[in-house]
Amino acid sequence: MSNLVPVTVAYGDGIGPEIMEASLHIIKEAGARIQTEVIEIGEKVYLRGNTAGIEPSAWESLRRTKVFYKAPITTPQGGGFKSLNVTTRKMLGLYANVRPCVSYHPFVKTKHPNMNLVIVRENEEDCYAGMEYQLSDTVMECLKIITRPGSERIMRYAFEYALQHNRKKVTCFMKDNIMKMTDGLFHKIFDEIGAEYPTIEKEHWIVDIGAAKMADTPEAFDVIVMPNLYGDILSDVAAQIAGSVGLAGSANIGSQCAMFEAIHGSAPRRANQNLANPTGLLLGGVLMLVHLNQPDIAERVHNAWMCTMEDGIHTYDIYKEGTSKQKVGTKEFAQAVVARLGKTPHTLKAAHYSAAPQRTRQEAKRPAVKVALEGVDVYVAWPSLDTDKLAAAARKAIGDGLELIMIDNRGVKVWPEGMPETLCTDAYRCRFASKNGTSSKQVVALLNRVLDQGIEIVKTENLRTFDGQPGYTLAQGQ
Repeated sequence: MSNLVPVTVAYGDGIGPEIMEASLHIIKEAGARIQTEVIEIGEKVYLRGNTAGIEPSAWESLRRTKVFYKAPITTPQGGGFKSLNVTTRKMLGLYANVRPCVSYHPFVKTKHPNMNLVIVRENEEDCYAGMEYQLSDTVMECLKIITRPGSERIMRYAFEYALQHNRKKVTCFMKDNIMKMTDGLFHKIFDEIGAEYPTIEKEHWIVDIGAAKMADTPEAFDVIVMPNLYGDILSDVAAQIAGSVGLAGSANIGSQCAMFEAIHGSAPRRANQNLANPTGLLLGGVLMLVHLNQPDIAERVHNAWMCTMEDGIHTYDIYKEGTSKQKVGTKEFAQAVVARLGKTPHTLKAAHYSAAPQRTRQEAKRPAVKVALEGVDVYVAWPSLDTDKLAAAARKAIGDGLELIMIDNRGVKVWPEGMPETLCTDAYRCRFASKNGTSSKQVVALLNRVLDQGIEIVKTENLRTFDGQPGYTLAQGQ
C-alpha cells in the first residue's frame, strides 16, 4: 500500500455519485496507483447549517493528501451559501485553472473537427477577488485586482504546460486597450515571461476579437492564457464549441494542492436514473493522473475512452442515429471503457502523456521602486446630482497646495467643462492633486476640510507615482 498515492474524493450531489463511481471504476481498473479518502461536501453539508458546504475534517483530508477529485455539487438556492468551488480554490491556493477543449469528430457533433486547444485561466484574482462595495444608493463597485506575482505565476505555468505537453504556441487574451493598468500589467508580464521560452511562439489578442476568432477558427490556437473573468467565460464557450460542456474535464492547480473535476453541474433531474455521461469527470481524472506522475495510466484511460467513442457506444446526451451504435447508461458506459483498456483508437488521435519535468527557475529580484504621493481621489455621495454645487463645495476644501483637478461620474469627467448629455448618478469622484507632491498628513487634513463642507466621503484612493510613472489613470475626457 505504501506506493499508492492518497487522493481525497467527494461523490457530490445529483449525478455526482453515479459518475464518480463510474470514473473511479475505470481509473482503478486501468491500474491507477491511488488510495482514496472519501469526504462529504455539498448540499447535505450546506443544509446542516454549514454555509461553506464543507466540514473542518474534510479540510484536514485535503491538506494531507493535497489532491482533490471532486464530483459536481448542488448549492442550495437563496442567500448565505458560499460557492464551494471558489472557496476551495482560494483556501488551497489553486491559482491555475486548466481546461483542454478537444473535438472528437465525427463521434461528437462539432463545427470544428480539428479543435485542440487548452485554456489556462488565472484562478484567484481579477473581479473574482470578491472585493465589492456599495458607493451610494444607486452605485455598486467591483474591484478588479491584477498583481505582478499572480500574473507571473500563471504565465510561467502556461509556458511550462506548453513545454511539457509539446504545445507550440501560447496566446494571451486581455483588454489593455481599455484597462491599461490591470490588463496592461497582465500583457507586460506575458511578454516578460515569454522571453524566457524562445522555442515557443507567442502572440496576444484583445479579448473581444480574440474570442470571435476562437469561436470561428479555434484551430488557430494552442494554449491560451487569460485573466480570471475572460477565462471563466471563454473556457465554457470553447468546451461547448468543441462538442459539449458535458465532456470537458478541468484541473485546478496550486503550488501545494490540486483539484480535478468536470466543468458541468450536478444535474439533479438526471440523478439516480443511470443516464449521466461520466466523461467530464473521467477526463478530469486523466488530468489528475498526469499530475500524479502516472502518465501511463492516463494514456490507458483516455485511449480506452476514445475507443469506446469510436465503437459507437454512447450515453443518451451524445447518442446520434447513424453515428452511434448502442445507447448505454452510466454503468454500462464505464464497463465498455474498462473492456477497451490497453487498446488505442484508429480514427481519433491516440493520447500520449509524459512525466512532468522537474524545472527550477531562479526568479530575478526586482529593484526597489521610488514611490511618491501626488494627491487623492475622494469618492463622495451627492444625492442632489448638482455637479456645480459639488464643485463649489469641494473647492472650498482646497489648501496645502492641493487643488481640485476634476470631478467625474462613473469615470467620465463632468467638471470642469462637462457635457450636459453625460448621465450622472449620486456617486462622484473628486480628484485633488498637488504639482509639488504632498504628504499623508496633508491628505488627511484635506479630507477633514471636505467633511466640513457637508460632503459625504464614501472612500478614497491615493494618487501615487512609481519611479515617476503615474499609478492611476485619467478619467474619460480628462
